[in-house]
Amino acid sequence: MKLNIAAYHFADVADVPALTDAVRHRAEALDLLGSVLVAGEGINLFLAGGEADVRGFLDWLRQDARFAGILAKESWSAHVPFARLKVKEKREIVPFAGRPAGVGESRAPSVEATRLRRWIAQGHDDAGKQLVLLDTRNREEIGYGTFKDARTLPIDNFNDLPEAVEAIRDELRDATVVSFCTGGIRCEKAAPWMHAIGLDNVLQLEGGILRYFEEVGGEGYDGGCFVFDERVALDPALRPLRDAPVPRA
Repeated sequence: MKLNIAAYHFADVADVPALTDAVRHRAEALDLLGSVLVAGEGINLFLAGGEADVRGFLDWLRQDARFAGILAKESWSAHVPFARLKVKEKREIVPFAGRPAGVGESRAPSVEATRLRRWIAQGHDDAGKQLVLLDTRNREEIGYGTFKDARTLPIDNFNDLPEAVEAIRDELRDATVVSFCTGGIRCEKAAPWMHAIGLDNVLQLEGGILRYFEEVGGEGYDGGCFVFDERVALDPALRPLRDAPVPRA
């Protein structure tokens, strides 16, 4: 079996070309395939290979103090779901018209998977406030699955999110809003932006849908989660959706 990881970490990177080269050489030496984006704001990666090689790459990356705290979402597959290795320099590791991610005190508050599962079962947060699950992904991704009764947005590009949120801000104003995406990276920018426009009741799902699947399974979720590799989408057991057992009638 092959280990697949999705990980990101925001940090100040002054030496983008040097880090890009170092990451490429290390991944090539370990025969890893996938994609890595490096920018002045940090690193975003999807990699797959042998378990020891993938974990060895993470151990190597964490030796850099800037990425010592990087966390990875894990899943397994019979084959590596990437055709090649791509390591690129980018202006942003998640494009959002130059809007920054929240780091330190500016990071939007988060909610863990176990707590969100409880809120979904209750239909409200622990204070009894209405719960709105806000999907920050695009229409194609949402088509593979999302949380039950989630508030989805008619967007095809993440940069379209501000206009879509502005159109429904009255709907969000009096609720506890939990924003979510595949692995959490988009909410690192979307949630602080929503705070900045006065929606200070917005939380972000820690680790996104993949961490939710990893920690609590599929409670409260319909369908699968689109991923950015040849598996296309994963079910709540983190298996390719096409390989999931067919439910008995």
